[in-house]
Amino acid sequence: MFLAVRAARRRGVSAVPETQDPHVSQPSSAKFVYDFTEGNKDLKDLLGGKGANLAEMTNLGLPVPPGFTITTEACKVYLDSGSEPAALRAEVSEHLEALEQKMGKKLGQADDPLLVSVRSGAKFSMPGMMDTVLNIGLSDASVSGLAAQAGDERFAWDSYRRLIQMFGKTVLGVDGELFEEALEEAKQAKGVRVDIELDAADLKSLVAHFKDIVSKQTGRDFPQEPREQMDLAVRAVFDSWNTDRAKLYRRQERIPGDLGTAVNVCSMVFGNLGPDSGTGVAFTRDPASGQQGVYGDYLQNAQGEDVVAGIRNTVPLADLEQIDKASYDELMQIMETLETHYKDLCDIEFTIERGKLWMLQTRVGKRTAGAAFRIATQLVDQGLIDEAEALQRVNGAQLAQLMFPRFDLGAKSEMIGRGIAASPGAAVGKAVFDSYTAVKWSRSGEKVILIRRETNPDDLNGMIAAEGILTSRGGKTSHAAVVARGMGKTCVCGAEELEVDTKSRRMTTNGTVIEEGDVVSIDGSTGKVYAGEVPVVPSPVVEYFEGRMHAGADDADELVKAVHRIMAYADRVRRLRVRANADNAEDAARARRFGAQGIGLCRTEHMFLGERREMVERLILADTETDRDAALGQLLPLQKADFIELFESMDGLPVTVRLLDPPLHEFLPDITELSVRVALAEARKDANENDLRLLQAVHKLHEQNPMLGLRGVRLGLVIPGLFAMQVRAIAEAAAERKNAKGDPRAEIMIPLVGTVQELEIVREEAEQVIAEVEKAHGVDLKLTLGTMIELPRAALTAGQIAESADFFSFGTNDLTQTVWGFSRDDVEASFFTAYLEKGIFGVSPFETIDKDGVGSLVRNAAAAGRATRPDLKLGVCGEHGGDPESVHFFHEAGLDYVSCSPFRIPVARLEAGRAAAESKGSDSR
Repeated sequence: MFLAVRAARRRGVSAVPETQDPHVSQPSSAKFVYDFTEGNKDLKDLLGGKGANLAEMTNLGLPVPPGFTITTEACKVYLDSGSEPAALRAEVSEHLEALEQKMGKKLGQADDPLLVSVRSGAKFSMPGMMDTVLNIGLSDASVSGLAAQAGDERFAWDSYRRLIQMFGKTVLGVDGELFEEALEEAKQAKGVRVDIELDAADLKSLVAHFKDIVSKQTGRDFPQEPREQMDLAVRAVFDSWNTDRAKLYRRQERIPGDLGTAVNVCSMVFGNLGPDSGTGVAFTRDPASGQQGVYGDYLQNAQGEDVVAGIRNTVPLADLEQIDKASYDELMQIMETLETHYKDLCDIEFTIERGKLWMLQTRVGKRTAGAAFRIATQLVDQGLIDEAEALQRVNGAQLAQLMFPRFDLGAKSEMIGRGIAASPGAAVGKAVFDSYTAVKWSRSGEKVILIRRETNPDDLNGMIAAEGILTSRGGKTSHAAVVARGMGKTCVCGAEELEVDTKSRRMTTNGTVIEEGDVVSIDGSTGKVYAGEVPVVPSPVVEYFEGRMHAGADDADELVKAVHRIMAYADRVRRLRVRANADNAEDAARARRFGAQGIGLCRTEHMFLGERREMVERLILADTETDRDAALGQLLPLQKADFIELFESMDGLPVTVRLLDPPLHEFLPDITELSVRVALAEARKDANENDLRLLQAVHKLHEQNPMLGLRGVRLGLVIPGLFAMQVRAIAEAAAERKNAKGDPRAEIMIPLVGTVQELEIVREEAEQVIAEVEKAHGVDLKLTLGTMIELPRAALTAGQIAESADFFSFGTNDLTQTVWGFSRDDVEASFFTAYLEKGIFGVSPFETIDKDGVGSLVRNAAAAGRATRPDLKLGVCGEHGGDPESVHFFHEAGLDYVSCSPFRIPVARLEAGRAAAESKGSDSR
């Protein structure tokens, strides 16, 4: 096992299989091949999404071409050991023989050949990231037999050139551009624009040219033996799991790297047999808006790759009714059957072979954020799912997308074209025409729009880096559209009037020329393309959260109504409360409108900036107790006024105020700048006494690593009166608010505690100050005192610290830094990119909590604290409090609340509801 794990690590995967759901029956892993009649949709771990759903459609009696699936377990063995399982070849032979008997023909036989496709199919959809090869079994010996069988010589040679092109690129590693250039040359020589205008003789010559390319590039002839073609294609699909683009996509979508891919071997049906044949992709609802209707693309006389590659522009699916009404009617019925069966939007691939409809794939379709919310509520209204399931159909990342601004349609703008609204959003950036430039400019801080004739999987890096994607070819089911929707990127496809010249790095349309670097704006909701920057306006979803749009109004946006319904349910079921990180009354008021249930972090150091910085300097420079008391006396009323405003904004809700945390050097001038100023002044013999004292103080306070030096509770212990002043300001503000019939609920938080003794000393001083204020104002404030758990030692001794704390708030930003030994300000810019690319991180630990390391400390500290003090309140106030995945962890860890920036409050509310619903669902199983 050790050797398998070590081999797997070299390949960037895990040798340990993904945990199986114990409630789903799993077949024996000793079997590596399953006929489509043997599986079902619940076996995605074993059969991959495509194989499981092909089996499900077969079980439903839908017209699926016969075939079989090689399991993900076989792929894992291959990736771990470098060779297929010993039993695999025999199992494949057994299933291939059964398929041949069923079809009445043999793979690649000369007179009437059986042809198959070899297609990847991971558990999670990874559109275009892994390999597929069609027409396996064609050879010099069988191409004439296929022509005779079909009665169409052109079709046979077209199928053969497709096989050599796909096989050469994906299996033999030949540069795909060589085939594309040869095809373009053939079309130019014939004087035609599209490949369907090439006749049989043209295609026969092209096949010879393609075979020459393979021979020259690989040193071997194109394989003529059908079984060798199939075995090599299967191996190529296994290998495609660990291509750079597949790894990048998995990291982007947070798909585990140890799942492997299944391989589906399916008897070929042909959409390129003439005008009564074709291929298409359909959606049971619009994946961009969620509206019910007829959505999809169809392409006559084509194979499936032509549609998703976007190399020929399709016609709308609705046109199929006029082209082939019988197939159209059958497809509509099947789509209704599948949506009802899966209880969700389904994405369907189909082929029509001379009037016969075949189903090639179905899956739960990717959709835009807006469509996700609309579809979830529509399915509730149709009685297909309940509210709990609807809540699981959306997520916080989608809600965040809906809160982004959109274009101001009333603003002056220059529309230069219009395409298909493939993935909504308002994206503005500089035009770039290749992925390399998109990545390069993006890393330099530029916002870019990636413009291509059509995208392909090799463009993934650029698509991730870009603000939006614009193509002149393809439709809603093209590679660009599907991948953009999955990533939540704005995308406009099929803008035919745009002439994209990637070599000259320009785009022209109606006399307008867009050069690389020119700013363009694209609207993924309307498909409109603009020259220059178009102003943006707030999202209607933000207006709803701000209270400027009523979800119950008759004219309310349908999306807003859907968001309102799901948020209302999330709020009803969630256990975690959601607070805000807010430092002033304005932020607090906005947070409350967004649904905050208090303030989880008020950083008092932010109150010491601006004009008040000079007062802090006086405190730092104070040489005597009198000077220090005078400086503190100046700060007291200002701090008190701040807290009064904060308590008014959050009246009746808890407000956690963190006492001064950062090192004092942050309040002083930059050491280099001040040194230069003093040196110049001394040279002129007019040195300023205050500057000299400041420079002395800066040198005195200088630390090699100030984030691990004199800060937090340590300031309160070495600067007499500092924390006492802040506690008095809090207490007096609360007292005045209470005497004004308000309901202040202040919580005082001591930062960076590492040992209970620190907390005991500060708490004793604070309680004395609070008692003085209560006596002076004649009130009982009921103020609580707690601490931040942001050091490993604090987490490890949480049971002791809880003896002197009313609450814990986990400061996961600093806890992550101290657990990992990272300085966030430095490492994210220096080596995090390399760590992400190498797969050491799936995501930055500052973005999503490191469950195994930092998370373990949180769990243990929470348990130890509550073992000492059962009523201990537990929260988190780091940036992780607004991260969707982290919110689920905090729910599981038993915390009482999360706190995050005001804008992320709706996201945290939604995810807290999803975590509760998910937990309840798990408990009921």
